Amino acid sequence: MKAMTDPTDPTESALRYRRFAEEVLAETRRIALAQFRQPIDIQTKADESPVTLADRSVEAHIRARLGAAFPDHGIYGEEEGQQNLDARYVWVIDPIDGTRSFISGVPLWGTLLALLDAGRPVFGVIDAPALGERWIGTAEGCFASTGAGVGSGQGSRCTTSGCTTLAAANVSATSPDMFSGEEYAVFDALSRRARFRRFGGDCYSYAMLAAGHIDAVVEAGLAPYDYLAVVPVIEAAGGVVTDWKGRPLGMGSDGRVLAAATEALHREMLAYTASLA
Repeated sequence: MKAMTDPTDPTESALRYRRFAEEVLAETRRIALAQFRQPIDIQTKADESPVTLADRSVEAHIRARLGAAFPDHGIYGEEEGQQNLDARYVWVIDPIDGTRSFISGVPLWGTLLALLDAGRPVFGVIDAPALGERWIGTAEGCFASTGAGVGSGQGSRCTTSGCTTLAAANVSATSPDMFSGEEYAVFDALSRRARFRRFGGDCYSYAMLAAGHIDAVVEAGLAPYDYLAVVPVIEAAGGVVTDWKGRPLGMGSDGRVLAAATEALHREMLAYTASLA
């Protein structure tokens, strides 16, 4: 692929990045799905999290395509590390977000791709290959596509639910195991005041927040590749996503994420999370 230059017009830039992401993710879908629900070698990383050939193959493919298309951009991936992080533009890759789901045959895993401009997430994709669904967040809005519409450049605009109170909210987290003792106490106090709470979902919970089906997501222990792609998706859909203190998420955030459908709901939740050191 011919190297691309970065346009100065934000609309043109968003369109170019979207076209690139749609093309590359069509390729990585085939790579990942060929190994999903198949016998697969599972290894354990230094942090005791699992990794598979699918994780490594998908990231290697994305990195190669990024290197050819945007040679001046930086890259930060879960499996192959960092390069050129002092560049203005940095791509952040989670090849298989939800590796445990992938290994278990649960289709809620996804590929996350984010672009940072001077450290700020400006473009993000949540791709769910096993479900045939994709969410893209740009300055132009949040777009969801399914089935034959995935990769067509089309998509339906999606917006968050508009829920404004915790008592009416559906709150989600991937697992109670992701919280430390103090963090879980905060999450438990918060979520028990919600209409109901759900565990499970990995990156798919953030997609459902953007689509208006889940009202809030509270998580901890995440890495930049886990959360940076969801920021443009949720914000473009009208939601709010920060750390537990209400600060913008970036490469140096502490891994605690608080996402909500509205500012009012987010403020109510912050009353719980901001109290934790």
